[in-house]
Amino acid sequence: MNRSESEDLLEFAGKLADIARRIALEHFRSTSQFERKSDESPVTIADKAIENAMRSAIAERYPAHGIYGEEAGRTSGQAGTWVLDPIDGTKSFITGIPLFGALISFLETDTPQIGVIDIPALGERWVGSSGGTFLNGRPARASACTELADARVSTTSPEFFRSEQDWLRFDRMSRSAAIRRFGGDCYQYGLLASGHLDLVVEDTLQPYDYLALVPVIENAGGVITDWEGRRLTIDSGERIVAAATPRLHEQALTALRS
Repeated sequence: MNRSESEDLLEFAGKLADIARRIALEHFRSTSQFERKSDESPVTIADKAIENAMRSAIAERYPAHGIYGEEAGRTSGQAGTWVLDPIDGTKSFITGIPLFGALISFLETDTPQIGVIDIPALGERWVGSSGGTFLNGRPARASACTELADARVSTTSPEFFRSEQDWLRFDRMSRSAAIRRFGGDCYQYGLLASGHLDLVVEDTLQPYDYLALVPVIENAGGVITDWEGRRLTIDSGERIVAAATPRLHEQALTALRS
């Protein structure tokens, strides 16, 4: 895409985040009912309303674009794809914890070019693209941490590791770090992009959970891949490693493989 197209897409991604934030805040701490999807994960009226509103906005502005959303699935397009997670951290949303967020990414040829992490309840928004990563309009930068022993490590929850073996790998690796924390969903990755966390390791993520993170982390100077060290695309697997520096990333991968 040329510069003008990129600027238009960035502006529109911000408008999608505005839509998501407005609807989320209308429901936050007033909507407690939820349903369970086929995978037993919860979904609320807010999840559905946000995604529907973002889909309508995309269809009006970019009718040739595809859309891949957590709640309504995937529609094909000819000129790029928007990937949407209307509420990442639905359990946090339901229980009144303000760390849930909306994830928005734009892909060309299945590779994320623009990523947005919006945290409605805290009024924080990270936007990543080739021009850099910004938190509320100010440049964001990952830390310079290079050693696992010095790292601040986080994951959302032990229950999200698909196998006992994967949990044990993370448990062993993270116990060798300086600080280990749990919770945060997508907020963890914004904190990493701003230098407050150094390493985030997760399992059982879907494309709408991780694609928006890629431009945010990479353009803040960090590294994000799967557990095999492969770059993330729309067809990547479920296991994600995000690190502040290449050296720390490699140390984490080595520890997870051992």
